[in-house]
Amino acid sequence: MAVKIRLRRMGAKKAPFYRVVVADSRYPRDGRFIEEIGYYNPLENPEVVKIDTEKAQKWIANGAQPTDTVKDLLKKAGI
Repeated sequence: MAVKIRLRRMGAKKAPFYRVVVADSRYPRDGRFIEEIGYYNPLENPEVVKIDTEKAQKWIANGAQPTDTVKDLLKKAGI
């Protein structure tokens, strides 16, 4: 089972809001997930990034691979 830390799109049309989730890579983007560890809102000024650092570090230590976008968000959050 390849576990990824990725974004799950939510919100209305043309008003995206993302949740940072841990999911099996075989599941669809907005489908089933294992755990929600934060959120990202690109529409607010400045952008809002809230990620539970303990959970993110735990999942990365257990072998979860963050996507490129999530890597950037983790850097912004200071993880």
